[in-house]
Amino acid sequence: MIQGNPERNRVRVLIAKPGLDGHDRGAKVIARALRDAGFEVVYTGLHQTPEMIVQAAIQEDVHVVGISVLSGAHNALVPEVIQGVKSAGLNDVLFMVGGIIPEEDFDGLKKAGCQVVFTPGTSLEEIINYIDKNAPAR
Repeated sequence: MIQGNPERNRVRVLIAKPGLDGHDRGAKVIARALRDAGFEVVYTGLHQTPEMIVQAAIQEDVHVVGISVLSGAHNALVPEVIQGVKSAGLNDVLFMVGGIIPEEDFDGLKKAGCQVVFTPGTSLEEIINYIDKNAPAR
């Protein structure tokens, strides 16, 4: 069992589902685990455009943007979200991507500004620990 941590309630995490991907079970599991661990979590719901995700990140003033992509459109959608958030002036955001992401796409996503890619089988504890160590302090 992952323990809650009072320091985590200062970290706001946006979990986003861009594009036409209709599978959100994993994103909901991640969102619930992060919430149970003590983070403040905002879940966008399905079928979000990059612009909608950017607006949610700005409005919620998040520390972390986690993008879940199972549709194969990660090379188009993720850089657009990252660029939009940065263009809006949120330059101290941790960007994470999870889903069905081929290893050969990791470098391109990281060059676009994504700090980490989580693939199926990643433990919830690993994701929580990564946020603990890498979420920007404000």
